Amino acid sequence: MKHITFYLDFISPYAYLAFEQLPEALKGLSYSVDYKPVLFAAFLKQHGQLGPAEIAPKRDWTYRQVAWLAHAHGIPMDLPAAHPFNPIALLRLAVACGANRYVCETIFRHVWRGGADAADAGRLETLQALLQPKRDLASDEVKAELKANTDDALARGLFGVPTCEVDGKLFWGFDGLPMLRAYLEGNAWFDAGNWEAAAKVPAGVTRSR
Repeated sequence: MKHITFYLDFISPYAYLAFEQLPEALKGLSYSVDYKPVLFAAFLKQHGQLGPAEIAPKRDWTYRQVAWLAHAHGIPMDLPAAHPFNPIALLRLAVACGANRYVCETIFRHVWRGGADAADAGRLETLQALLQPKRDLASDEVKAELKANTDDALARGLFGVPTCEVDGKLFWGFDGLPMLRAYLEGNAWFDAGNWEAAAKVPAGVTRSR
């Protein structure tokens, strides 16, 4: 049985879609999953990038595409009242609760169903009462664990969410789920050097930032 680490940030609509689709995408396979909340903004800072919602034309496309993907795959989805938003409270809540599938599902659906404000203080209070975290969200312990998750993800080469890690291989994005399934099924492509060869292509030119 293979073990998957699913790295997520509740701010990402693609992470929501991949989370909802994962059981169907891997139906019939034997696997286990750990869910790791991470701060996507730290990935952007590390790699000197803007988020999709920070580039005006890409923002419009992102919201159109995720709405279409949700429709095409039968996943209920409503854009939150405002996006992007600060996900820190939600990430700390997940960490404080243990970040199992039920916890992550509840928080994802708080954000991506109903079209309400994901960061509204009253809604966050209700969500916290529902999940009843065993640890204090504002504790140094919880803050340190979220930071450790994020730092570990960066050290492993993550650059975005959602990312699924299996055997040290990283499968990024909602559209990476079929490739993940193929790997778990033992597809011969992965034993033919193709994975390694892709990392050896030389850069012909680089741009200064």
